[in-house]
Amino acid sequence: MIVGYARVSTADQNTEAQTPALKGAKCKRIYQEEGSGRTMDRPELEKCLDNLEAGDTLVVWRLDRLARSLRDLLELVARFEKEGVNFRSLTENFDTTTASGRLVFHFFAALTQFERELIRERTMIGLSAAKARGRTGGRKHKMSPQQIRQIKALWAGRKETKVDLAKSFGVSISTIDRIVRPKSLKS
Repeated sequence: MIVGYARVSTADQNTEAQTPALKGAKCKRIYQEEGSGRTMDRPELEKCLDNLEAGDTLVVWRLDRLARSLRDLLELVARFEKEGVNFRSLTENFDTTTASGRLVFHFFAALTQFERELIRERTMIGLSAAKARGRTGGRKHKMSPQQIRQIKALWAGRKETKVDLAKSFGVSISTIDRIVRPKSLKS
């Protein structure tokens, strides 16, 4: 089935320019939506995507009607490919039902993969550099090793309850529980 998706950004706009083009592309069903492409809340797009099946073709008037960014577009088109759904943009003449359209898509997908790998590589280099400077990731410990020994000693002597220990050391009961929990129960 050929399915269309039309979106306008504001209430004073309408889909009159988009729907005739989508009907001309032989769309059997057209999902229409009003709302900024920047917001994640696009219920009609979600309905449209949920109803697409392998072999269907999603048609949009222009690429910016579907995606908020190139990254968003590539993620959507990758999803389409994974699910066996074709994609066409009428204005940009982008069509994954043709060999040249699939070639262009694969080129964009390769660029996206390359970008992800570069980001990962830069992140790993940054973490290694921070580690070499003595910095480690994660949240700083609330309690010193000495305080942890005190809590364990007080708990072992049954002098205070977990609630009392939590109040005394200014931490939550679950923190105290993690400290005094037997090793056999720790994961």
